Amino acid sequence: MELLSDPQAWIAFLTLTALELVLGIDNIIFISILVDKLPDARRDLARRIGLALAMFIRIGLLFLLAWISGLIEPLFTVFRQEISGRDLILIAGGLFLLWKSTREIHQLLEGEKGAASAAVGATFSGVILQIMIIDIVFSFSRSIRSSPRSAWSTGSKS
Repeated sequence: MELLSDPQAWIAFLTLTALELVLGIDNIIFISILVDKLPDARRDLARRIGLALAMFIRIGLLFLLAWISGLIEPLFTVFRQEISGRDLILIAGGLFLLWKSTREIHQLLEGEKGAASAAVGATFSGVILQIMIIDIVFSFSRSIRSSPRSAWSTGSKS
């Protein structure tokens, strides 16, 4: 009960809520990009399923927050930089987002149709799977960065 009357706890809660709202926009952008590849008749259903799955994935990942933020033990060293499990999660997520963004930009510049285009019509299940993967990447990144045990919060280096 003491936590509810602590102004610092409320400030932290409101800050994290504001961050989630602002950073949640990236999910909406990616969901919109992916859903637009589907036929008009399937877009609304894919959008609803994608948002519902994103919500459940985010709730599930919140339960894993303590474990994820605790992955700070160095696994190996590269160029005198210690790499932990948390670092590997962030690196893998960042690489996935770079690949996905580059692919989407390339597809937009080439166009949907044409001799040079390699664009293929998206499947409903493929779009839903991509939405889930992107949401997992964004959620891991946010969870790690907003964790009280995070290197960004404590000033320590992992």
